[in-house]
Amino acid sequence: MSDATDLSALRIDRSSPTPGRGGRGRLLLILGIIAVLALVGFAWAKFLPRTIEVRVGQAEATGGGMASRAGISANGYVVARTKASVSSKILGRLAWIGVTEGSRVKPGETIARLESADYQAALGASKANLGQYEAQLAQARRELVRTQALRTQNIVADVELENAQTKVDVLAAQLGSARAQVKLSQANLENTFVRAPFGGTVLRRDAEVGEIVAPSGAGGGLTRTAIVTMADLNTLEVEVDVNEAYIAQVSNAQPARITLDAYPDTSFSGRVRQVVPTADRQKATVLVKVSILDRDSRILPEMGAKVVFTTREDAALTAAPRRVLVPASAVVRANDATRVWVVEDGVARSVTVDVGPQHQEQVEIRSGLSGGESVVLAPPATLKDGLRVKLSTR
Repeated sequence: MSDATDLSALRIDRSSPTPGRGGRGRLLLILGIIAVLALVGFAWAKFLPRTIEVRVGQAEATGGGMASRAGISANGYVVARTKASVSSKILGRLAWIGVTEGSRVKPGETIARLESADYQAALGASKANLGQYEAQLAQARRELVRTQALRTQNIVADVELENAQTKVDVLAAQLGSARAQVKLSQANLENTFVRAPFGGTVLRRDAEVGEIVAPSGAGGGLTRTAIVTMADLNTLEVEVDVNEAYIAQVSNAQPARITLDAYPDTSFSGRVRQVVPTADRQKATVLVKVSILDRDSRILPEMGAKVVFTTREDAALTAAPRRVLVPASAVVRANDATRVWVVEDGVARSVTVDVGPQHQEQVEIRSGLSGGESVVLAPPATLKDGLRVKLSTR
């Protein structure tokens, strides 16, 4: 055959790509990536917190200082100098109790009452016995008068007159005994009433109606030995243990500052009432009793307290009440609330405060701040809780 068939035209040429679908796919992929990046950038700008620049000032605390040149401090507890666990004088079942925790009572006021039917019956019997002896003595005296008249007429012998006189004397003695028995029965009945030994406040109710109560020395088993515990809150003071190495620097009538663990931002003035004249060899301390001069309803028995003993010069410096002041531009009033913005570790935080009077360019903060905080001056409207801020250097 001279004419050979040419099959080279049937080969696929792979040296150049096929236009169309492949190019369009890569273009769409690139556009999609660009769109996703744009959305991420928009979300970053829209929702993630931004750092803004703010100016800050300082919350200043004045007065109520606790510093002392002597630097002597001691810890202890609030106690009531006049305190009692009130119990009954006799054994019996509690029939009524008229007070609860926090009740204020007057001296001699009835706190509780025991069952008293047997004591009332005994009082009635003793009164009846007394009436019987009174009647017998009256009759014996009349008979003595008649016998004396008959003796003057020599109608009766001397022995009959003597017998009549003896009968009167015996009945008079028995009448006295009956009167004493009435008083004893009245006292026993009175002992069923439990009365307040002094005016004060009930701290704890130790027994309930139906329980057996007894004097403090006769308790046992299920018998209660105290009905209530009460104290005169006007006699509150602080007892602290002072290291014996420093007791020479503490004296009677020395001024002091008292801080309660419950209210660390408030101090109260005090005065040393007594340095107990003995030491505790186990703890190497001396007990000191400090009177509280600033009476306050927040001070309660058994609260923990710290006492700093001061000189008289220190007391004059620390006598002013503690106040916290902030610049007036830091206070924001909105939505029936007053607040300031506090910066802590580069983060803004909103704090609701109770404001007092304004002193020139500063406002008194009664609650919410303790002093020393960094507060934002003229807070911008875009400031939010938890937003990171940068302190302005201007």
